[in-house]
Amino acid sequence: MSRKVLIAEDEPSIVTSLEFLLQSNAYEVRVARDGEEAVRMAETFVPDLVLLDVMMPARNGLEVCRTIRQNPALVRTKILMLTARGRDAERDQGLDAGADGYMTKPFSTKELLASVRGLLRE
Repeated sequence: MSRKVLIAEDEPSIVTSLEFLLQSNAYEVRVARDGEEAVRMAETFVPDLVLLDVMMPARNGLEVCRTIRQNPALVRTKILMLTARGRDAERDQGLDAGADGYMTKPFSTKELLASVRGLLRE
């Protein structure tokens, strides 16, 4: 059974590279382009992991993270926040919102894949 990953990201070039990387490593991938869509897709797709951009239209990543954490059906879903902001305060906000991990852009594909595997305990 392949693991399911939801990419919640509004930057097309990042979406393309993440989607390619994850699909080529046998993950089932869906993409949400804004925060509202991310919440809807999380509820229907029920991913094992959400790669969640902090800065997104319609609803930011912190709000999406909190909403996912309040949904009992998504209790097992891991959340890896992705952000261009690397300051400790932002990382702490993400972790306080319920994220399982935090990664600062730009990141290497190798680093991202290691984090994904670690969060999914593969």
